[in-house]
Order: sequence, then C-alpha cells, then structure tokens
Amino acid sequence: MLSGKKILLGITGGIAAYKTTYLVRLLIKAGAEVRVVLSPSAREFVTPLSLSTLSKNPVYWAYYDKDAEDGLWNNHVELGLWADLMIIAPLTANTMAKMAQGQSDNFLMAVYLSTKCPVYFAPAMDLDMYKHPATQANIEGLQSFGHILIPAESGELASGLEGQGRMAEPETILKTINDHLATNAPLYGKNILINAGPTYEAIDPVRFIGNRSSGKMGMALAEAAADYGASVHLVLGPSSVSTKNPQINIVRVESTKEMYEACLDQFPQADWSILSAAVSDYRPKNAADQKLKKTGDTMHLELIENPDILKTLGGLKRNDQLLVGFALETQNAEENAVKKLNTKNCDWIVLNQADKTERGFGHDTNEVLLISRQGQKEKLELKPKKELAYEILDRLIQHHTD
Repeated sequence: MLSGKKILLGITGGIAAYKTTYLVRLLIKAGAEVRVVLSPSAREFVTPLSLSTLSKNPVYWAYYDKDAEDGLWNNHVELGLWADLMIIAPLTANTMAKMAQGQSDNFLMAVYLSTKCPVYFAPAMDLDMYKHPATQANIEGLQSFGHILIPAESGELASGLEGQGRMAEPETILKTINDHLATNAPLYGKNILINAGPTYEAIDPVRFIGNRSSGKMGMALAEAAADYGASVHLVLGPSSVSTKNPQINIVRVESTKEMYEACLDQFPQADWSILSAAVSDYRPKNAADQKLKKTGDTMHLELIENPDILKTLGGLKRNDQLLVGFALETQNAEENAVKKLNTKNCDWIVLNQADKTERGFGHDTNEVLLISRQGQKEKLELKPKKELAYEILDRLIQHHTD
C-alpha cells in the first residue's frame, strides 16, 4: 500500500528516536519516498546525516540555514502539501500538546499545520506521562482531528519502569499504516483480473506474428488497482514491463491461446475484469518445428482465427461482475468501439486511437474515450499512462462501488 507514496516522517525529541532509522529503511523498502522533519531537540537523539543517507533526501529542522549564503529557506507549506501521508514517531507529550493546541513554535509544527494528508502518530513517553489525563485528552483531541493513533506498547521504559509508553516498533507502525490504507482504499477486498501486452503466434521457432503493444497501459492499471487496495491477477503477454508490488500476481504467457486459458481460469473469481491486451486475432494453422528457409519464391501462410477472449468472458459474465474491454481503432473509431461493447457484452469500452504520435503503442502517454453500456461517454485527455490508469479506475469506482 505504501508503494509510490510520498511520506513525511516527523521525529520529536525522545529516546525512541533511534528507532526511526530502521523505520525509514522499512518505508523505503516498501517503495515510499520519504522526507524527514526533526523537532529542534530530536537532533540530540538521531543525526540528520544518518536520516538523509537512508532517505536519500535532505532532512529539515529549521526554516533556513543561517550559515548559508544563498538566502534560501525551507517552505513549510510546500513540504506539507507535498505529502500523501505524515507519520510523527516518536511523538513526545510536549509535541502532542502543541499539535492538539495548534501551536507553531518550530519548523516541524509549521509543516504539520500545513498538511492536508492523513496523519499517523505514535506516542512515546514514560508510563505516568502516558496515563496522565492531559495526555489522554490530547490523544483524543488528535483523533477527533481525524488523525490515526498507533498505540504505545508495553515493556521496559527508559526510566526503568515497566508499562505502556514505548513507541510501537517500526514493523508495527508499517503494518498499522498498511492495514489502515488497505481497509480505506476504494477497491479493498476486490479481485481484479487484467490482461496486458501483446501476444506472439509462432510461425517457426524463430519468427512470430505479433504487434507493437508494450503492456505499459495494462501494467499501469494493475499498479493503480493494487494501490487502491485490490488483489490483482495480471495475465501479461511478452513484454519488458514489470512490478514489485506484492498485491499483483503476474502470469506470463506468449500466445493468445495461453492468455485465453489463463484469463478463463481466473475469471470466475474476478469481481472486475479489465482486458487491455492487444491479442493476435489470428495464428498460423501449422507452426513449423524448424526454422523455415528462404526458397526464392513467395511464401503462403495459412492463418486460422484465435479464440476471442473478451467475447468468451462476456458470455460467461455474471450480473455481479464488471467487464471492461479496450478497443484500438484507426477508422470509424467510436462506431466500431460501440459495436465491440455490445457484441461482446462489456459494461465499458476504453477506446484508443493510434493515429497520433503521442498516444497508443509504445508511448508513455495516452488519451482515451470511455463508453458505457448505458451510453455514457467521457474523454480523458492526453496524460501519462500511470495517471490515466487512476482516472479510468476513478470513473469505474464512481459508477460501480457503493
């Protein structure tokens, strides 16, 4: 759930600050981009050098460097608005009180008050401080702001006492955030089948019939769906695209027949199926076992039709399933897309047109027209395929989730 997320980590001046180096490593390993903001006293417990090395970003603790000659200052508003989420760990009783009261006497507090993203906080303090009514009132106050508490754990404290007050372990912080993001994600609990890329039909062991599809759009859809909380099953034709997202299960195939069988196998469990692959409609009737040699004459290649994946799934579709097809057209585009939508029993069709240099196969950008069975039409303007994937899913979510 944290892959690609922009995370602000606020660190305050408690002994548990030493654990934040490991927390930064876990966040980076999860695929997040991390920027660290320290309270003034936090620098006594953990060094900016360690955190900047691990995060590969500058570490902030002041509005400006008084020794610098360039006069540049750190913009707390820009930093606050940059983040997808903020974690404050460890959170001392002192800083917690400032947050609850809206005080802004240091750079970290100014960044916090500038954020519009979800805020997670992990308190760390001694047992009696944690149990004090003022602290408990401040915790409730932060929760009333919509912030998410990562409760302190019990154990040996810096004072030598035993009890609740230890900052949650970095693994626990990571799991709490992942679980919270997942359960609040718009596609949480959904199984989504996506196919992507081209298919290759063998002529002989060396040559094949194929197309120029890169699989970029399908992979972007798979990653966006996983980011929205779905479990994704991606059937991927011959393509160089890849992902490390654990929510995406990839089955690699080569031919249309292999893709057909893999999609058919997963379709009964799928809540949504998005078929973006550019499959070969035909294959050689008889593929040669050995490389064909030139004869100096014309070669005749007999082709037979491949199984129609989209039409087959459309015929099997239940009322509780959503089926989205892709149509790549070069002429009479909208008319042909609507025909495909109806004849193959899709709920939506995503129309591509490959007649411009910035869209279609191989490009990192695209624009599409969404058409629904009910006649709704919406054009999504030219943009990077990764952004377009989120827009497509947003429209589907708008119409097909409670």
